[in-house]
Amino acid sequence: MAVAMVASAQLAEGTVTCGQVTSSLAPCLGYLTGRGGVTPGCCNGIRSLNGAARSTPDRQQACRCLKNLAGSVRGVNMGNAAGLPGKCGVNVGFPISNSVDCSRFVSKVFY
Repeated sequence: MAVAMVASAQLAEGTVTCGQVTSSLAPCLGYLTGRGGVTPGCCNGIRSLNGAARSTPDRQQACRCLKNLAGSVRGVNMGNAAGLPGKCGVNVGFPISNSVDCSRFVSKVFY
């Protein structure tokens, strides 16, 4: 029973992991690298990340993961990355940029 309570507490916190960010945005890689368009799966991933990033620490972690992902994937077009949330009808609470300071953002990442 104690294990179930701990597991429930962890789920309630909604801790965002870089694995979650990567899997949520994987359908967007074709667009981000200029090899395809924005797909429904991509926008669904962005909306999924929106639902997961609820607390300030989660939003900051998602921001850090996005920066790391952008830096680790060869050929990411930052212009495409910056415009992607808008193409999916999602507003982002910080600029999509490799130089963004994730620790400064406490407003909701995706809403």
